[in-house]
Amino acid sequence: MTGPGREAGRAANERLFEVPGAGTVSSLLVRPASARLGLVLAHGAGAGMRQPFLTAFSVRLASFGVATFRYQFPYMEAGSGRPDSPAVATATVRAAVAEAARELEGLPLVAGGKSFGGRMTSTAAAEAPLPGVRGLVFVGFPLHAPGQPGTGRAEHLAEVGVPMLFLQGTRDEFAELPLIEPVVRSLGPRATLHVVEGANHSFAVLRRSGRNPADVLDELAQTFSDWAAAL
Repeated sequence: MTGPGREAGRAANERLFEVPGAGTVSSLLVRPASARLGLVLAHGAGAGMRQPFLTAFSVRLASFGVATFRYQFPYMEAGSGRPDSPAVATATVRAAVAEAARELEGLPLVAGGKSFGGRMTSTAAAEAPLPGVRGLVFVGFPLHAPGQPGTGRAEHLAEVGVPMLFLQGTRDEFAELPLIEPVVRSLGPRATLHVVEGANHSFAVLRRSGRNPADVLDELAQTFSDWAAAL
């Protein structure tokens, strides 16, 4: 699956895997010794798997016994600013889940991602169940473009058959609360919404809130850990 030249210089936790029809992409594995669960974690549209927030989130999750398998979509791997088509993105999600299952053999899996990555994960799961995945987590579900409120991007969620956790900020310009709240309610008991007070789409909070990025990461990681423990 990989060539020796391309592997040269990679960190010990970096991997390459194949996406059928789309080439080879990179991944990052963070597995604490106490791992009890694996999270297949996709990046957002504008930043790859090494984005500081995702890196910090993975480190914080590790302290809760959660291993993370982060990965690139092909367009990001190629250095393009234009996201892949849904067909390529969902094929990447499936390939990543399969690779994570091999890397994290024996651990139960959850899949999801930040913004675009979470939506492509749910799109894949709506098309057909992701093998071995017990639930989905959305780290800021992108319900609509900023200033263009709507719920069309959520229509496929009705076809997802596993529990879903929505982590959303009250200042998220991609998901106004009066819209995301009824969407989650419509999905019934398999969907859970956790609102992070004062956070925007990047989960940044205003300085006057008295909270810092570490506080937000703690809240996100604790919420995910508690939810996942009940799966």
